[in-house]
Amino acid sequence: MKNVTLKDVARAAGVSYSTVSRSLSGGPQIGRETRERILRLCDEMGYTKNYVARSMVMRRTELIGLVVPSIDNQFMAELAYHAEMSARARGYNLMLCNSGPDLRQEKAVVKLLVGRQVDGMLIVPQEHRSCEELRVYTEQVPTVFLSEDLRDEPLSCVTTDNTGATYLAMEYLRSLGHREILYFGRRHTVTHQLRAEGYLRACRDMGLTPRIVDSSFPRSSVAGGYELARELFTKPLDYTAILASTDSNALGILRAADELGIRVPEQLSLMGFDNIASAAMPRIDLTTVEQSKREMALQAVEILLDKIERGTQGYVHQILMPSLVKRSSCRALT
Repeated sequence: MKNVTLKDVARAAGVSYSTVSRSLSGGPQIGRETRERILRLCDEMGYTKNYVARSMVMRRTELIGLVVPSIDNQFMAELAYHAEMSARARGYNLMLCNSGPDLRQEKAVVKLLVGRQVDGMLIVPQEHRSCEELRVYTEQVPTVFLSEDLRDEPLSCVTTDNTGATYLAMEYLRSLGHREILYFGRRHTVTHQLRAEGYLRACRDMGLTPRIVDSSFPRSSVAGGYELARELFTKPLDYTAILASTDSNALGILRAADELGIRVPEQLSLMGFDNIASAAMPRIDLTTVEQSKREMALQAVEILLDKIERGTQGYVHQILMPSLVKRSSCRALT
């Protein structure tokens, strides 16, 4: 077995190598009928461009690496989709890598991308320490971080105003009459620390007593939210609302509540964070705070390509504003 080459196509078409090459590049000296015949023959024979050889000539691979902690997380999957669409619209392909559960795996996949000669990288870091761990590689290749707030780092990042987002959520729950509001999440990253900070600030401003359930899980998931909620619900419900730090956690809470006969929102109002696609499903209909995955991906790709194509130096901190998505999982107290 061997790859089909331009010479193979030229031989089958009965034309010169240069005629095939010019047909593929859209050269004006090739007639429409000849070009269409050659393009049709390329498809039939399974010809593909040799991007490796092309990159050696162009000194660019037109390939961007995207590193996410886990593609089975719906937020990450949606973010990856929008990143690929944005990159493709600009003529770049995306190489997707899961960094797994620890910093060693994250470092390994970033090293792989640099070795593959990607033109740039988009990274959703495992945690704040990732920046220093990966610096030896990110200094070699243009890089933009997503989702994690790196306001104290001289690195380009695109994230959401996480503190403002949870404050916005608390304002909404308070407007519905809730005063006993439990915050459900983890604080392993700066992003989640900022979300908890927004909750605590809202409690101070509104005269509420903070109530936090800390998750020990390394990342947010439906399973993790479910497991922690099952334990939580063994005790009496002395709160009227839960603000979950992610929609994934909220979905796990909803599943546990359903199994234990706790009615949402009649007995317990529930609010999430992210606005993943599942949150809008009819039986879920989760009220949540949206951070725009599409806008985050679009901004990150634009910043990255500016670095790649124009050689832009320095760094950019882009903070996106959240919005409230009201559905039926929260009710007003009478």
